[in-house]
Amino acid sequence: MAARATASGTISFGLVSIPIKVYTATRSQSVGFNMLHQADGSRLRQQYVCATCGDVVPRSDTVRGYEYSRGQYVVLTEDELRGLQQKTDQSIEIEEFIPIEKVDPIHFERSYLLGPDKGGHKAYLLLRRAMLSTGKIALGRHSTRGRQQLVLIRPVADGLVLHGLFYADEVRDFAEVEMDREIELKDAELELAKQLIEQLSNPDFEAEKYEDTYRQVVLEAIDRKVAGQEVVAMPVEEARDQIIDLVAALKQSLADKRGEAKAGPQRKAARGKGARKSAAK
Repeated sequence: MAARATASGTISFGLVSIPIKVYTATRSQSVGFNMLHQADGSRLRQQYVCATCGDVVPRSDTVRGYEYSRGQYVVLTEDELRGLQQKTDQSIEIEEFIPIEKVDPIHFERSYLLGPDKGGHKAYLLLRRAMLSTGKIALGRHSTRGRQQLVLIRPVADGLVLHGLFYADEVRDFAEVEMDREIELKDAELELAKQLIEQLSNPDFEAEKYEDTYRQVVLEAIDRKVAGQEVVAMPVEEARDQIIDLVAALKQSLADKRGEAKAGPQRKAARGKGARKSAAK
């Protein structure tokens, strides 16, 4: 099934304007549940309840308030908020091109696929190839939902991907995180850690080899419940021991990985022998 565009707009850089369509790049596959009344299994509805008088308040009687001091709110009406909104024409104005490695992924918020709209195929392809050739990505502002969203555009596979970015003041700093910055590391500890990293290294990111095992077991449990069967609880994993000797833990990790590497070919050979025996029968 072909993807359905969620919006259309333009990418502009210099005097070049590219008509584009916007598609969601990801979709959550987490299992969703509805809240039900335990007594009769009926679905529940959410309500707004006044914290002062306890009355149930219909949505039509609600207003937006900003808490500027503890328990003190200033109210902005819908008309006032609409008057503050900026243009929402889905245009993307590119302001600069920079190397992708200069952007910390912590700034990434959401991702969208960009496709060319009618009349924009050649300019779209030109921008993509030019960015690939120069090794640069584009930074710009996306006019959407009444605000200017900071965005990054980069060439991926056969097209362009749009990433919404957090502004600098939206990203927290490690200065807010408590940690002991005076600890000294021994050369032997660092060398063992580097060896373990090398053993666990892979030249490529193979996303398809990772699966959401929790989602799988939940769906299996749902199927069992629908079929009138009992849900079988997952075995409880033993808690890991607290690290006391860091060097010993690193050495054991390296030994375990070497054992797994040696056992791999033996397991494959055993499977091959089993297959040949089955074929002979």
